[in-house]
Amino acid sequence: MSTPEFDETELETGRLLFAAPVEFMLGVTQLSALPPADYPEVTFAGRSNVGKSSLLNALTNRKNLARSSNEPGRTRELNYFLLNEQLYLVDLPGYGYARASKTDIARWTKLTLNYLRGRPTLKRVFLLIDSRRGVMDTDEEIMDLLDSSAVVYQVVLTKVDKLKKAERDGLVEKAIKRLSKRPAFHPEVFLTSSESGQGIAELRAEIARLC
Repeated sequence: MSTPEFDETELETGRLLFAAPVEFMLGVTQLSALPPADYPEVTFAGRSNVGKSSLLNALTNRKNLARSSNEPGRTRELNYFLLNEQLYLVDLPGYGYARASKTDIARWTKLTLNYLRGRPTLKRVFLLIDSRRGVMDTDEEIMDLLDSSAVVYQVVLTKVDKLKKAERDGLVEKAIKRLSKRPAFHPEVFLTSSESGQGIAELRAEIARLC
């Protein structure tokens, strides 16, 4: 159990997949508006301001495919992106904080949870965690739901470029040790940086494996 490993062929497959056309399809605010389940889906979840939009931009090598912001809670819909007419990338609303009413936050949360429970084409949830903060209580709450729903999730530690080398050492092992007994946890963790590009090629290869 560690960081995933890929050979050159797998890395190239991932590169080619994410070099293909990608477009924003729609923002979903209610389950009835979900697109037909005709493509496999991978979903990106995480606390507000963890770097989901930046990671999507880095994966697709686009600057503004997903709008990133320093304002926590900006993503307020399930944002669907179609990659190469063969895979949906889904950016979920951030949890844990948002400058919005409690009613709106409750609505986004309910939408997200119902989506995670019931989407038949969902292949994996990539759960983004800020490497500087580690696993937090709100992350554990989402994991509880995913465990109970048997939805496989894989942890992606973001913003590792913000850490000194000594601080990066042992991050993966620490996360795996904390989460290894969770039934839906996929026991390989990514270290990523949207700024430096660390881990991006490997994450592309992992997604290519899934589709």
